[in-house]
Amino acid sequence: MSTRNRRPTIRDVAAAAGVSRGTVSRVLNGGKLVSPEARAAVDAAITSTGYVANQHARSLATSRSNSIAFLLTEPQHLLFEDPNFSVLLRGVAEELSGREIPLLLMVAGTPAERRQISRYVAAGHVDGVLLISSHRGNPMLADLLEHDVPVVACGVPLGYEGRVGYVAADDRSGAVTMTRHLLDRGRSRVAMITGPLDTSGGLLRLEGYRETLGERYDENLVVSGDYSRESGRLGMAELLRRRPDLDAVFVASDLMAAGALAALQAAGRSVPDDVAVGGFDDSGVAAAMHPGLTTMRQPFSRISSEMVRLLHEVMEGEEPAGITLPTSLVERDST
Repeated sequence: MSTRNRRPTIRDVAAAAGVSRGTVSRVLNGGKLVSPEARAAVDAAITSTGYVANQHARSLATSRSNSIAFLLTEPQHLLFEDPNFSVLLRGVAEELSGREIPLLLMVAGTPAERRQISRYVAAGHVDGVLLISSHRGNPMLADLLEHDVPVVACGVPLGYEGRVGYVAADDRSGAVTMTRHLLDRGRSRVAMITGPLDTSGGLLRLEGYRETLGERYDENLVVSGDYSRESGRLGMAELLRRRPDLDAVFVASDLMAAGALAALQAAGRSVPDDVAVGGFDDSGVAAAMHPGLTTMRQPFSRISSEMVRLLHEVMEGEEPAGITLPTSLVERDST
């Protein structure tokens, strides 16, 4: 059979690169014992021959599935409602595409889903897990560690600090910046709608808000939400009932802020004249609101790429690491 009619093999790549088949195999499997010159020659030969790796054969040889899971531990509807998740999913997919690694989307928002996914992952169907929105006490993370599955979390994994790698926005500092911004606008009764207090984002954003207010902190000006639009609407309505004289609110996510704006509008409150509103995320929803939402921008693109990088390191046997990335204030018309 002529080479024109058959699929190129590792032997063809080795011949074109002038190296051994073992060297080609090490390059394909990410081995470190390859000189830069040999790696460049193999990469060029792969391009010139049109070689495509047989993923099944590589999985058998390396005991790897050559796939990564994007695991969301939230109810399924939030995958479509909360824009943060889709932004992270797109960023991770793009990063893995550059590494030629397929991405599997998994949602474990119920005990039944968690059990099913735990069995699937424990069976070796994925090489690692990018854990999104982990809540304190959720047994999913314990299950993954019990089965020695490499994991990197988005956000600080409460209760597993030091054992699980993570990439997080600087939630506390971002909350400080937003609260100071509202105070600098002359607001004196600044309320807050927090995120879930069993997540690091929920806790740390509340800490930053409370730290900034100091002695002016008033627990009657704080209600908790779950990052959904409806929880923002209900939280804002409750705050107006408790303290109708409030003149600003820091909402711990843009999606909840959208609900808060709806509640303010229903109550006949003008934004920002009567009540200034600040959010957190800047994932796309903020700019589309009316008025445009002042918010703290999370560096979602870098969060995605750093999560993939750290997971690759854990898969290669390195110790888990934690990275905290800065947020930045984006001013719009709501303040």
